[in-house]
Amino acid sequence: MPENRITITPHLWFDREAREAAERYCSLFPDGHIRSVTTLHDTPSGDVDVVSFSLAGQPFMAISAGPLFRFNPSVSFIVNHDPSRDGEARAHLDALWDALADGGLVRMPLDAYPFSPRYGWVEDRYGVNWQLILSDPEGEPRPSIVPALLFTGEVAGRAEEAGAFYRSVFPGSRPGQLLRWPAGMEPEREGTVMYSDFRLGETWFAAMDSAEDHGFGFNEAISFVAPCDSQEEIDRHWAALSVVPDAEACGWCKDRYGLSWQIVPAAMEAMMACGDQARIDRLTQAFLPMKKLDLAALQAAFGGEVRR
Repeated sequence: MPENRITITPHLWFDREAREAAERYCSLFPDGHIRSVTTLHDTPSGDVDVVSFSLAGQPFMAISAGPLFRFNPSVSFIVNHDPSRDGEARAHLDALWDALADGGLVRMPLDAYPFSPRYGWVEDRYGVNWQLILSDPEGEPRPSIVPALLFTGEVAGRAEEAGAFYRSVFPGSRPGQLLRWPAGMEPEREGTVMYSDFRLGETWFAAMDSAEDHGFGFNEAISFVAPCDSQEEIDRHWAALSVVPDAEACGWCKDRYGLSWQIVPAAMEAMMACGDQARIDRLTQAFLPMKKLDLAALQAAFGGEVRR
């Protein structure tokens, strides 16, 4: 029997802009479309919108749930423009850059760098960070959008360890590239990860170390949704990833590196997008007091099983 390789979904926490941001992103990226918009009632943040959308084949989720967390560059999204797949890759990169930079903050100017003839890092008007790059057409293909993790502060120097750990958690994972910082690049530590990538289930991630004093780190503004087909799978992922009891709530947990995850039933998105507000309300009130999610209790509250 083949391994069950899950697709991990980045989840963005906005104050009130989730729907606005999702619509804007969908207008900018190829194959951008909103899959569903659901309102959850009577949550600790009041009534909140949950938006599911896709950009260039990568699923995303977003929530408008108040100003509790702020985006920062510890999690960004690499956007690959591959000339072997797009004859106008450079022009499309430049157009996307102009749109994302409008009202945003340029962190690394769009320019030629040793690793790419066209690259830039920008924080958009909502605070989400994007790295746009003209990919090497001779390299192994990667998805158009790759979440990137920057290990800094207390977890600087642990990117390689983290990649190995995450691959041990998710079936069907594999390593990709691994480039190390050379000597003479202080404050970066020789031998730590300058750039790496790896596949977790079906989803590619990148990871880097930085010993610079950036003043930011992983937080709940961006978490990663891991869908599970059974309670056993929920239990297994929860046991592997959750190490901060105070961070456990509604299926959310925090791992040993401070990265946030949501361990949820695979059918959760379909349940939330069913269109029956009474069932959605019952489901919401069932999961709000939970820490690790109880699949049977959620199905009972919803009023039956929904398959993804």
